[in-house]
Amino acid sequence: MARPKATLELSEGERNELQALARRRKSAQAAALRARIVLACAEGIENNAVAERLRVTKQTVSKWRGRFVRERLDGLLDAPRSGAPRAIDDARVEAVVTRTLESKPEGATQWSTRLMAREMGMTQNAILCASGTPSGCSRTGRRRSSSRPTRCSWTR
Repeated sequence: MARPKATLELSEGERNELQALARRRKSAQAAALRARIVLACAEGIENNAVAERLRVTKQTVSKWRGRFVRERLDGLLDAPRSGAPRAIDDARVEAVVTRTLESKPEGATQWSTRLMAREMGMTQNAILCASGTPSGCSRTGRRRSSSRPTRCSWTR
């Protein structure tokens, strides 16, 4: 017999916020997926069906459903990871990604890492890394933001 799952009911404000997060084009894809999971569970759909519909495992659905029930919207945020703390906080990473996607530099068609670093008062390596650490720089930055900070010959 399956374990009973916690009932998931949303307030109107929570539902609106989750729908906006799931639809917003510039949302992190992980956060958008979590919002879609919670919205589907709130419709009363079984975890297995949600997992199948969203092409994730049933463990993933169970995890985010449970975290939402316990912690509400804050439960959908990433939990702190082990290791050294990040040198650049989320607000600065968000500012770089937003500037990259929503504006163009004067006299150029796209941002280079040098221009962006100068504009944001950061190092070029920090722009690439988005975490302040040199290991796995460009890969880490692109994974976090799901966009490339610049189109360099070595990334094509």
